Amino acid sequence: MTFTTIAWPERGSAARSRWRAAPERPVVSVCIVNWNCRELLRRCLASLFDQDQGVPFEVVVVDNASSDGAVDDLEREFPEVVLIRNVTNRGFSRGNNQAAAASSGQYFFFLNNDTEIAPHTLADFVAVAERVPNAGMIGPKLLGPRGEVQISYRTRPTLGAMLHRIGLLRWTGLFRKAYARYRRDQFDPNGERSVEVLMGAAVFLPRAIFEAAGRWDEGYDFGAEDLDLSTQVGRYGTVHFCSDIEVLHHGRVSSRENIGFAAPNTAIGFVRYFRKAGTAPIALTLYKALVTADLPCQLFGKLAQGAWRYLGGRKLKAKKSWNAAGGLWHFLRRDLGRFWAA
Repeated sequence: MTFTTIAWPERGSAARSRWRAAPERPVVSVCIVNWNCRELLRRCLASLFDQDQGVPFEVVVVDNASSDGAVDDLEREFPEVVLIRNVTNRGFSRGNNQAAAASSGQYFFFLNNDTEIAPHTLADFVAVAERVPNAGMIGPKLLGPRGEVQISYRTRPTLGAMLHRIGLLRWTGLFRKAYARYRRDQFDPNGERSVEVLMGAAVFLPRAIFEAAGRWDEGYDFGAEDLDLSTQVGRYGTVHFCSDIEVLHHGRVSSRENIGFAAPNTAIGFVRYFRKAGTAPIALTLYKALVTADLPCQLFGKLAQGAWRYLGGRKLKAKKSWNAAGGLWHFLRRDLGRFWAA
């Protein structure tokens, strides 16, 4: 199955009417957490409802206090969706657990709001789950908006790999190989295989495995929760990559727009993951100290990068640099205490 760009039918299409006219117990529960991603959420839902997915399904959307009108659009255009409104941003893990608790399917499909799927994607996932009975969690090949292959699975990160991301150490090259192994050295976009970690943009798993694994760990607000879920699921079955199923993933749209929330919580999430994985306390303390010392350097670097890009006429690139600087400033001013307490 190959993903192609879809020309969306008008609302109330024959495909949508078919699902409404033949309500059945859902085989798949699609769980989506949304936060200020109005247009992409609409496209994601259209890709589900305006195409034949091959199996009965339900969709539960948990909105984390969006302010962009996404909920109003959803209620008007997709009344078949079960909507849960949170009055505050409860994070990705809590939102997914809320959606799971409100659903009844045999399988869960946890799907980012910035994705689109092709016809019969849900049926294809079910077929793989039935063909590979020990598959605890299944992930697709992720494609970018221009058809480029994205990293769809990784190895588990080591503390050394994360140290390479610290600017004060990156120039030394000491941890370059560890970071390369984590990022993409083991990635092959074709075929099927057991892997260590699936990207959380689109993961499919049986309800029984999800419950046995302890659900999403709600100690994560944003970032590294997919590492944790993959690790926990791996105790009960294989973490399985299948390139024959493809999902379009626009990638990090919401996190870039809300960098003040995403940046510190991602850093905190990695600390929690390493602590759960048994990393020595002294090593974690050293890691936190290095990250803290590096924050002002990164902040200055992003401000300077933004200025250079702006002077060179690359205003959109400059905006991205300054947004990143804003996230680092937010981290320093408001979330450093939480980072050290993690």
